[in-house]
Amino acid sequence: MDNIKLKDQVSLIREVFAYTHRFKKSTFVIKIDSSIIDEPSFPVLARDISLLKGNGIRIILIPGARERMDEILDRYNIHCEMHQGIRITPPEAMPFIRMAAFDTANKIMTALSAYGENAVIGNWVKARSIGVRDGVDFLQSGKTEKIKSKTIEKLLDEDLIPILPSIGWNSTGIPYNISSDDLAQKTALQMDAKKLFYITGDDILMSPPCLAGRDTNISSEGRISKMDTGGAREFLELNKTLKNRHILECAVDGCEKGIDRVHILDGRIEGVILKEIFSSLGIGTMIHANMYESIRAMKNDDVAGILSMMKPLIDKGLLVNRNREDLLTNKDYYTVYSMDNMIHGCASLIPFSNATGEIAGIAVDNSFNHLGIGKKLIKYLLTKGAEQGLKRIFVLTTEATDWFLSHGFRSISINELPRERQKTYNNKRNSRILMIDL
Repeated sequence: MDNIKLKDQVSLIREVFAYTHRFKKSTFVIKIDSSIIDEPSFPVLARDISLLKGNGIRIILIPGARERMDEILDRYNIHCEMHQGIRITPPEAMPFIRMAAFDTANKIMTALSAYGENAVIGNWVKARSIGVRDGVDFLQSGKTEKIKSKTIEKLLDEDLIPILPSIGWNSTGIPYNISSDDLAQKTALQMDAKKLFYITGDDILMSPPCLAGRDTNISSEGRISKMDTGGAREFLELNKTLKNRHILECAVDGCEKGIDRVHILDGRIEGVILKEIFSSLGIGTMIHANMYESIRAMKNDDVAGILSMMKPLIDKGLLVNRNREDLLTNKDYYTVYSMDNMIHGCASLIPFSNATGEIAGIAVDNSFNHLGIGKKLIKYLLTKGAEQGLKRIFVLTTEATDWFLSHGFRSISINELPRERQKTYNNKRNSRILMIDL
């Protein structure tokens, strides 16, 4: 083996280990179209899902059953009309719809059992009727209302793989035929999944034939590899007749509501999910939230809101006291997280000598902690610091040491601070000092 090939293999191994460490204990929601279950690649997909679980990733599976439903309904000569891409489900069709949904789930469970995995199929989905739209009664077609997240969490803790068929029940026990695409998205949101995968039986998105927007990432072979939510909405506008349109709409909506990454893959490609996860280049199309869309520089009008947000933290001794004059003097260093012109977070990046900077004044409105605003601000300022030519960034904290350590910072001594910052260190606060290399 020549040195170039050896270096490539070593680089790949390093990349895989890095991603494995990053996603350990994370939850992945994977929606699998029934069209690929009979494909030669499907047993390999089942094996790869088992490998992911064996490496500490928690897996939830959502079987898509449209093709299987079509097959069974045709066999029993039951006709269901379509409207706006949704199957209208009359009561006489519902038993056959359920049969198809659970049959698909059973096939996936059987495939996983070949690799020693224990999966459980259950009715953990609460649904409600779509009702009547534009004068059309959708009968027993419904939409996902919520899932039994505590039950699913318990199953994951017991090292099981939950499988959620695309059937939901209302509070009186009436079953509804629901979209597996929507179910996958809502499951990912409710279970705080790190990633959502749509594994389809369709070709990957390419340009051409698709029209790509300005901010779309296109690989050398023409694959549309990555779009943020804004780029994806532009893409949908440019491609009105897109076959996977509903999946892409679910992906965009899910990212805007809080899912970090959604991946759309061609399940007929052998090893597709591993190639997508453990490679920076990927093999499908990734939709991601623009985490910085609400982050901007501080303005004079923001000061009152920032001081109001900081006050509870100052009163608890978690934050150094700051007043209006302090904020205005250092305005150029401050960044805020704003939604609907309301300030919900702030932080500053102050440059020092030796290409070193300090992140300080971190405050987040307690009512919005669930949005991960602090994490977004830190990521933004680390990126900004690197762009400014900083080599390292430090923070001083009294109670958030573990949080910063979990984000790649390390503990250092006061002697490692820039000299001018050593002189202003407050010995009475005795803050811990942490640093990260950029």
